[in-house]
Amino acid sequence: MRNLPVSGARLWDSLMEYARIGGTPKGGCNRQTLTDLDAEARHLLARQAAAAGATLSVDRLGNMVLTRPGRDPARKPVAIGSHLDTQPTGGKFDGVLGVLAGLEILRALHEAGVQTEAPVALINWTNEEGARFSPPMMGSGAAMGIFPESEVLAKTDSTGAVFGAELSRIGWAGKADPAALQDLGAYFELHIEQGPVLEREGLDLGIVTHALAQHWFEVTVTGEDAHGGSAMAGRKDALMAAAECALMIERAALACGARATIGRMTLHPDSRNVVPGRVWFSLDTRHDHEDQLAALAATMRAEAAGISARRGVAIAIEDFWISPATPFDPALVGHLEAAARTRGVRSKKMPTAIGHDAVYVARRVPAVMLFCPCHGGISHNEAESITPAWAEAGLVVLADAVVAAAGVSRD
Repeated sequence: MRNLPVSGARLWDSLMEYARIGGTPKGGCNRQTLTDLDAEARHLLARQAAAAGATLSVDRLGNMVLTRPGRDPARKPVAIGSHLDTQPTGGKFDGVLGVLAGLEILRALHEAGVQTEAPVALINWTNEEGARFSPPMMGSGAAMGIFPESEVLAKTDSTGAVFGAELSRIGWAGKADPAALQDLGAYFELHIEQGPVLEREGLDLGIVTHALAQHWFEVTVTGEDAHGGSAMAGRKDALMAAAECALMIERAALACGARATIGRMTLHPDSRNVVPGRVWFSLDTRHDHEDQLAALAATMRAEAAGISARRGVAIAIEDFWISPATPFDPALVGHLEAAARTRGVRSKKMPTAIGHDAVYVARRVPAVMLFCPCHGGISHNEAESITPAWAEAGLVVLADAVVAAAGVSRD
């Protein structure tokens, strides 16, 4: 079969159309999950996919599944997915690029009259971002059995609004069983890289082979409150001990090739003239290999014990969340590589250090990701930017790989 006649120009127009739903004065997008703006974007997607011959199903978590039938109804669907929700100061491409590329593939199949052997489905996952309701990737995580459905529906945002109630309020609480999505035949996700590698290396696409292992911690340093005018010698300053921990963590991560981030920190009593008696901070560590990540954790705990003894403070390092290294399906990686070669698209194989719906899906379903470059690696920011050419390169390679996986009827 010839390459599917997808339209990069129409994909770009769609991206700009959805960017107006929650568009911000600085050119970004604020379309947080389970808001009226989220509902508006969902309705638009449903209408457009219906016009392309797709049938909508919505599960109890609000995950939208838009399916175009195949010739063989016994075959499992080949799915394309991502998310429509954004950060409060998000960009125009994070998540929505993957959804609208899937929509363009449905449109092209419909207009060309192409019948695939397997059904082709487009999925909009609920609450990938985790900006309003935490943690992120709730829709895919619960569908894949990683989170209990009841736990997700009971989550609250900062105002006390309940996930399940908000889902019903905006009219997107469905009846389908989310676990049915574990029965997909294959899953593809196109996403912006959210990093600078592809742009820096002058490449058009990244074919994602695996997701890094992640281990998150919560660290509490407990010393002793003291007056800011007290002598420095003999203080049990929790902040100074935490600062030493932070530098130790940086050294240890660099030594083993890991990534370590302290994203949040709180001080107690948080007064200008009081030596902090307690400091809490979050710690996010990531590595290609789980054994190296475990070794990093052991090193940090041992070094923290030394800091504790020297400074006369207590340091508690508690596990918060662990995600194993997750490989993507080699056969689907092969489909993407073959499509990139045929199209003459410059690409490289690479990992993802960032969580995506595809990472959870890959625990139950053959899955793969494809990265599009983004300017400066900037994402979760209103300045997020890609080019039409990058978007089109991702679209055509994705389309060819999806058709290869779904098969084409020869009737």
